[in-house]
This record gives sequence, structure tokens and C-alpha cells, in this order.
Amino acid sequence: MSADGADFLQQHLPRIYADAPASVNFKKLRKRILRQTRDAIARFGMDAPRSDGAPQKWLVCLSGGKDSYTLLAALLDLKWQGALKASLLACNLDQGQPGFPKHVLPDYLRGLGVEHRIVTEDTYSIVTDKVPDGATYCALCSRLRRGVLYRVAREEDCDAIVLGHHRDDALETFMLNLFHGGRLAAMPPRLVNDEGDLFVLRPLIECAESDIEKFAAAMKFPIIPCNLCGSQEGLQRAAMKDMLKDWETRHPGRREVMFRALQNVRLSHLADDRVWDFAALARADGNI
Repeated sequence: MSADGADFLQQHLPRIYADAPASVNFKKLRKRILRQTRDAIARFGMDAPRSDGAPQKWLVCLSGGKDSYTLLAALLDLKWQGALKASLLACNLDQGQPGFPKHVLPDYLRGLGVEHRIVTEDTYSIVTDKVPDGATYCALCSRLRRGVLYRVAREEDCDAIVLGHHRDDALETFMLNLFHGGRLAAMPPRLVNDEGDLFVLRPLIECAESDIEKFAAAMKFPIIPCNLCGSQEGLQRAAMKDMLKDWETRHPGRREVMFRALQNVRLSHLADDRVWDFAALARADGNI
């Protein structure tokens, strides 16, 4: 491509990239995140049309953190390229935390010309009333938030809620379930909610948190901290994050290998007789 052609494309990127760096390193980072997002959407069938052939409508959930901003940027990028059929409705839930900057996301989304809905629901008061002093709010807060988002998705005739969880979130969840839950489970890229009427999608599931951190810093997103409520992430998850970080420091590439393992499951080599019928196994000669 000629220099003039490259300049034209740079000038006509989605509005969210208006102030993005023009460096080669940033372009490579953006390309990598976009490729991984596009791959996850295609591989896990996230963008399949509705049964009547119409494109899906996605409720893109924005917390104001680095992950959800990166999610929005990647999806807008794919829409701009014509690689994503689903229509997008950005949504932020104001949960009533003290000091929550209500203006940040509405101003940002209006500036981008992105269709959005801001929902105010005082789940903070419920959480602080129900959770004992000294305990973390995160688990109950997450459940209440998810319930509100499901309701909004139904009101807006959306097919899915779309979350910004990434590869490292999935690995931390896997380790938590392994060490504390006694089960092999992580964060699936695509699932159906318990009611069976909405998908939950994670298009960033193949993206590394370190890439997302670099991307968000380069884009200078107006980050809203997640600790406004005064409660921090649970100590168990923090311990898993530190463990994975330590492993990665001592053995670079370890997290990538672990994530590949989540995509290479051999049920016959585990020990769950609910999903593999060990009792029915027979030798090649037909003998039990």
C-alpha cells in the first residue's frame, strides 16, 4: 500500500481511534487484538444470525475499565471493516457507588456517536446491607449487576450481553475452580444464560491482559476505577493472579500454553463418569 493510502486509512479509522498513536508498535498491537477478537467471534459462532436471518443485536457492557473500553474499540473496528454483522448497543450500569463519575461514559460515548444506554440501579446499597463488614462485595455485586444487564438486554430486544473478560480472567477462574471449587471449569467464550433466552459472549477471550493494558494506556481511555465501593477483589483471585504472574516470569509463555490446554480437553483422560462412560469400555476383542 502506498504512503498516501496508509494515511487515508489512518484518517478514516473509527472515531474511537482519533487520538490513537501512529506508531508501528501500536498498529501491531491493535492488529493483534483485532485478529484475536475476530478469531474468537468466528471460531465460537458468536455472530451467527438470528433464526429469521436477521443480524443479532449485542448489549456491550461497559464498566469504564480497560477491558470494556478495549472490547468496545475492537467491536467498533470490526464493524468499520464490515467483519461484524451484529448491531451494537453500549450499556453502562451506574450502581450507586460513592464518587462514581456519572458523566464520564455518557460524555465519551456521545463524543464517539455510539448508540448507548445508561442505567441507574442502586445495587450498592443492597450489597453493603447484605455483605458482612470486612468481606468483599465483588461476588454479590457481580450477580446483581448481571441480573440488571439481563433485564436491559430483554428490554432492548438484544440477543446477547457482551463482556470484556480476557484470557487471563479465564485462567484465573480455572485456577480458582481447581484449587477452591473442586472442578475443572473456566470462563466459556459463549454460553446461554440459565433462563435460556440470552447468550453471554466474551470476544476478548483470546487476548492477553498485558496487551489490553498497553492498548488502554496508549488510547488514553478515561478509566473509572473499580474500587469506588471500598471493597477490593477477593484475596483468592488475587492469589491466582500472582501465581500466574510468577509462573509467567519464570517460564515465559506459560499462560499461553495453559490457555491452549483449555481448548484441548480429553474427557477419557479425566475421571468424571458423568461425561465419559468408563464402565462401558471394552477391549478390541470384545472382552470387558
